[in-house]
Amino acid sequence: LQGFQVCHSLGGGTGSGMGTLLISKIREEYPDRMMMTFSVFPSPKVSDTVVEPYNATLSVHQLVENADECMVLDNEALYDICFRTLKLANPTFGDLNHLISATMSGVTCCLRFPGQLNSDLRKLAVNLIPFPRLHFFMVGFAPLTSRGSQQYSALSVPELTQQMWDAKNMMCAADPRHGRYLTASAVFRGKMSTKEVDEQMMNVQNKNSSYFVEWIPNNVKSSVCDIAPTGLKMASTFIGNSTSIQEMFRRVSEQFTAMFRRKAFLHWYTGEGMDEMEFTEAESNMNDLVAEYQQYQDATVGEEEYEEDEEEEEA
Repeated sequence: LQGFQVCHSLGGGTGSGMGTLLISKIREEYPDRMMMTFSVFPSPKVSDTVVEPYNATLSVHQLVENADECMVLDNEALYDICFRTLKLANPTFGDLNHLISATMSGVTCCLRFPGQLNSDLRKLAVNLIPFPRLHFFMVGFAPLTSRGSQQYSALSVPELTQQMWDAKNMMCAADPRHGRYLTASAVFRGKMSTKEVDEQMMNVQNKNSSYFVEWIPNNVKSSVCDIAPTGLKMASTFIGNSTSIQEMFRRVSEQFTAMFRRKAFLHWYTGEGMDEMEFTEAESNMNDLVAEYQQYQDATVGEEEYEEDEEEEEA
C-alpha cells in the first residue's frame, strides 16, 4: 500500500468537514503511508456558498497537519482551461472532472505501469517538499484535450513541455509568474527518449531561472512512464511547488477575516459544538503558511551566511 488519494472540495460542508475528518482518521490508522489530496479550493469569482471562506480555512488548517501532498484545484481555473484552451462553449462538471482525472492518472501512472524513470507518491514528496508545511502544489497537464476529441496531432517533447509549464494551463487560480518555484516535477508518458526529456527540463530552468529559487539547484525532477494514456501517443503531467500558491490562501484569508470580524454565520458552527478558538487557530495557521511561502520566495543564497555572521557577532 503506497498511500491514499482523497478528492474533496473545501467550499462545502461535506468535502471540507467530513473530508478532513476522514483524512485525520486514516492518518491515525496508517501513520506511515502517504496521504495525497486533490482539493478543490473556492474560486475567486464563482462562489457556491456564503460560508466558503470558513470551510476552506478550517480545512487548510487540517491539511497542513495531516496531508503529505495537496494538489490544489480550482473550478474557475478549470473552466478557463475549458473555455480558452479547449474552446468549449458550455463546459459541464464532466468536462472539469475529465481534466482532474487526467491529472490524477498522470500522478499515479508510475505506480501502475512500468517505466524508465520510476516515481511513486513518496519519491514525489521527497523531491517536491523542501519544508514539511509547504506541500500545496499546482498541477498542469498536456496535451489538453476535450472529452471525445482526443488529439490526432502527435506532440513532441518540447511542445508538451511548453504547454505544461504554461501559466494559463495551471489548474488553480494562482499565477506561477507572481512567485518562484521551490521545486517541480514532471511525469512524461509514452515512448520517448529520457535524454530529450532531461534536456527540455534543463532548458526550462535555464531560460526562466529567475522563477526558480537559486538555493535549490536542479529543482525539477522528471520521470518517464512507458505507457501513454488511452488515445494519446504521449502526455505529461506537471506538479509544481510554487510560492505563488499563497495568492489562493491570501484571498480566502481576507474573505474569512471580513466575516469573522463580525462573527457572521458563526452560530451555525458553534451550534454544532465548535469553538470560536478553532476559528482563530485556523486563521493564524493559514496566515503563518502565507508568511512562510513569502519568506522562501524572498530568500536568497547569501542570506543564510549573513544571519550566521550576525549570530557570531552577538556571541
